[in-house]
Amino acid sequence: MIPRYARPEMTAIWEPATRFRIWFEIEAHACDAMAELGVIPRENAEAVWKAKDVEFDVVRIDEIEAVTKHDVIAFLTHLAEHVGSEQARFVHQGMTSSDVLDTCLNVQLTRAADILLADLDRVLAALKRRAYEHKDTVRIGRSHGIHAEPTTMGLTFARFYAEMDRNRARLRAARAEIATGAISGAVGTFANIDPRVEDHVCKMLGLSPEPISTQVIPRDRHAMFFATLGVIASSIENIAIEVRHMQRTEVLEAEEFFSAGQKGSSAMPHKRNPVLTENLTGLARLVRMAVIPAMENVALWHERDISHSSVERGIAPDATVTLDFALNRLAGVIDKLVIYPENMLKNMNKFRGLVMSQRVLLALTQAGVSREDAYRLVQRNAMKVWEEGKDFREELLADPEVTAALSPAEIDEKFDLGYHTKHVETIFARVFGAPA
Repeated sequence: MIPRYARPEMTAIWEPATRFRIWFEIEAHACDAMAELGVIPRENAEAVWKAKDVEFDVVRIDEIEAVTKHDVIAFLTHLAEHVGSEQARFVHQGMTSSDVLDTCLNVQLTRAADILLADLDRVLAALKRRAYEHKDTVRIGRSHGIHAEPTTMGLTFARFYAEMDRNRARLRAARAEIATGAISGAVGTFANIDPRVEDHVCKMLGLSPEPISTQVIPRDRHAMFFATLGVIASSIENIAIEVRHMQRTEVLEAEEFFSAGQKGSSAMPHKRNPVLTENLTGLARLVRMAVIPAMENVALWHERDISHSSVERGIAPDATVTLDFALNRLAGVIDKLVIYPENMLKNMNKFRGLVMSQRVLLALTQAGVSREDAYRLVQRNAMKVWEEGKDFREELLADPEVTAALSPAEIDEKFDLGYHTKHVETIFARVFGAPA
């Protein structure tokens, strides 16, 4: 997590001050619940809340931790400095550090998920707008990087929309899975704290009680969460790769917006490089770096160990902050992407009708030619286009075996672009819903 690839709202979730504020709320809500149950005096719980407006001193907490070698104890000691030792003596009653740490982490992850969901909404809105804008803008579809058959730029945007919409559903599920809290004490048995305390704390923090926490919240939940972030990152890269291809000089079907005063190269003034989508490709790799460590965190010793802790201190802020930045950058790229329909048409016609080969193949079979012979006839003429620069339609019209099965008018009809776009409306209805 570096400032260059970070936005303030997401970064703020992971600031020490935010973490200590959540720790305070967990402890204070727990005191409220224990007072309600008669476990501790009401006045002690009320005294803790007197610190609700305190700006916890991060430097002071670090000083205490340098002695205690324990972050939660350092915080509790600092809290007592504000509340008073006598009033604070029931704070953390029956709790263990993981109750605070794990519940806090899940609060932070749910808040991060809410920001990421809003980010995805922005990406989806941009993709939908551009899809409808270019619904009928014909371009060549490619397989293996090679010209295949005509499609439309709108369909390209629509498939990315559908992919990101699935990612949004995945993230909503991952948020629900991570939104649990645990206030269950050592080894999670509630031996020294009433389960109703956990119920209250979770309700106040917008979480659900973890059904069974072995002192720590099970890390399969976190693995699911970070795996979902990794999938979203891969989808970002999927879009970025398409833009990078389209911006290649010999393709130039689209390019990132190039602003006034922007420079493409320190050495070559003519350059207009796809720097944003190249950056997104790299950021996607950074987000996916979190996935394997999160998976490996699932296996902990017995009821708990802290092998997961150092990992999560790194991957939680890094992955969420980076993905937040990447999604917002992607939305901007899509919004401002410059499309060149004329170049799309020019590229489609580069091989002079060759992309209509399947239509001719099917027409020959429907005219009674065996599939093997039809393939041989079409390929024979197609290879002349590849190797000699011939015109595909002219070669077909000059081939007596082809014209024995198909009339010139029937051959000409097979080069109608509209044939390939006749079901665009149907696909759009499936992706975006039936038009109003």
